[in-house]
Amino acid sequence: MSIFSPVNKYKEIVPEIFEDIPKPPTHSKVIIIGSGFGGAVSAWRLAQAGIASTILERGSYWPISKDRKTFTDEVLPDGRGFWHRQHVKQLNGFPAVIDDFGGVMDVTSYDHIDVWRGACVGGGSVVYTGVMIQPKQKYFDQLFQGVVDYSEMDQKYYPLVRQVLNLNSMPEDIYQSKPFGHSRTWDSQSQKAGYQPYRVDSVFNWDIIYKELNNEVRASAIVGETDLGNSNGAKFDLTQNYLKYAQDSGFSTVYPGHQVQTISYNGKNYEVKVTKLNPQGDVLDTYMLTCDYLFLAAGSIGTSELLVKAKALNTLPALNEHIGQGWGSNGDAIVVRSFSGSEGLTQGSACASKIDDETIAQIPVTLENWFTPGIAVNIGVAGSLGMTFDETRANFVYNSKTGDVELQWRKTDSDKTEEAIRMINNKIAKASGSVPGLFPLSTDVRADFTAHPLGGAVIGKATDAYGRIKNYSNLYVIDGALMPGSAGLVNPSLTIAALAERNIETIIQKDF
Repeated sequence: MSIFSPVNKYKEIVPEIFEDIPKPPTHSKVIIIGSGFGGAVSAWRLAQAGIASTILERGSYWPISKDRKTFTDEVLPDGRGFWHRQHVKQLNGFPAVIDDFGGVMDVTSYDHIDVWRGACVGGGSVVYTGVMIQPKQKYFDQLFQGVVDYSEMDQKYYPLVRQVLNLNSMPEDIYQSKPFGHSRTWDSQSQKAGYQPYRVDSVFNWDIIYKELNNEVRASAIVGETDLGNSNGAKFDLTQNYLKYAQDSGFSTVYPGHQVQTISYNGKNYEVKVTKLNPQGDVLDTYMLTCDYLFLAAGSIGTSELLVKAKALNTLPALNEHIGQGWGSNGDAIVVRSFSGSEGLTQGSACASKIDDETIAQIPVTLENWFTPGIAVNIGVAGSLGMTFDETRANFVYNSKTGDVELQWRKTDSDKTEEAIRMINNKIAKASGSVPGLFPLSTDVRADFTAHPLGGAVIGKATDAYGRIKNYSNLYVIDGALMPGSAGLVNPSLTIAALAERNIETIIQKDF
């Protein structure tokens, strides 16, 4: 390796991710594939019940530090940002050339849509915006069709997650600070169009953001570091709560750099074929692990890929016809307005507020206040994350020629979302004197991406009402693959975590 290799730079910045990872036990009572919300919640609740688990995660275990920039940024990202990509279209629409390295964000490109998802210990909690909102009952019930009771989620499981993650909305004095001038401008523009923005719950640790504002720790959240990781821990991700608690118990062990290739059942226990990788992507070893109980928590894409492949290759031949079906993008879109002057040199990344519109288009629409990813200084761009209650769904299929699992998403499948969100963005732009898009750099609405992939093993169809995969014992889906393609006009993380809390409670009581 050349001394000028970027890997040497990463070894100097984050030596922790290059430490040797031991081989997992050949046999475990429980294996959990993935360490995002579903996997982390399950690991801790199993640990509290005295049940040991082995957690397999393909990505690295990235450290947080109050003074080190352990993650890259979105202005000039490097290999720490993206999972083995040399070229990527960033959220701001700009192309980026990066090192081929095991970064924290996997941009999985299918025909007509890019899916952004976590590739690290902590999964999506490391790379999401930190927004955690409970959906309205009317949307929840329309999605889950009575399989999950909203009242029990509302009374028990949503509050349980809120308590563990210490969810709160942005304090007023932080909202009034210079890094969040763009949030105040966004709210003002929305009000001019007749909307009433309301505060949203967030996982961000406001005490650390206060320290950033007072120059007591290295600035991270207030300069827009979030989508490729937040270095100082201001984003209270799973490595600081559920996963940490599970590991601290002594009953749960996380094995980074372990990518699952296939899953199967031998008539006695489950077999998991694993490839051990280093952060550069080199294969260090390949081995077969077995377990009595297998939990799939690799996210909507990862879990669906494993199940669709297992059905196609007859390693789990009894999987039913709903495997790989019911996938949706949560109606996501990136939304931009320019000529939106605001104070402050930079834009803070924590989200302050949200607006809803159920009548402007044929489908309900919501916009969340967002910073402008990948732009170093505040140039008067108002960014939003848009979502619609879109019922468009797609299926995963196995390509026997390539051995890949493909998503059948058509170009027109994003049209309803794009048109609906454009209507609300244009309304705000007209009322506020701002301009849709950022010509010639960025279009006004981009629905060719999602940060919220959902479905592929939908609850009540591919599984029973608690995530047990039909026709198999001790095999579970415990992540966003259970969600029926949408979270109901909100970010899905709170519902995924609450659903995991609900399901793992029943599984521990009745299956162990």
